[in-house]
Amino acid sequence: MTERTLGQLVAEATADVQEIVRAEIALAKAELAQDAKRVGVGAGMFGAAGYLGFLASIILTISAGYGLTEAGLPAWAAFLVLGVALLVVAGILALVGKGQVSKVRPPERTIRSTKAAIAAVKPGSARVG
Repeated sequence: MTERTLGQLVAEATADVQEIVRAEIALAKAELAQDAKRVGVGAGMFGAAGYLGFLASIILTISAGYGLTEAGLPAWAAFLVLGVALLVVAGILALVGKGQVSKVRPPERTIRSTKAAIAAVKPGSARVG
């Protein structure tokens, strides 16, 4: 058995790592290609469901307006009451949504690990831990 030089060992290790990375990328592409069609169909169905729900809410709101008119309110008052009620609900949803969004923090672990990886690769840098 012949002894290999350090340069040969490093070259072989580099080639092996490159082959592993290529294989992992090929596997990821294959898995994503299979799921991409399902995701597209599912997203289309969600979009259609949202659109139909939106149309249904319009029809139900108009029906409620006519119902209030039949109950004795003038048409303008019935639809005004419904419009104000919808604005109140929209305002509450906006405030709750704003509160949820403001709770989002930057990905601190990812930032730390990225800085550490950059420091490890950069020549002359101290390691970040």
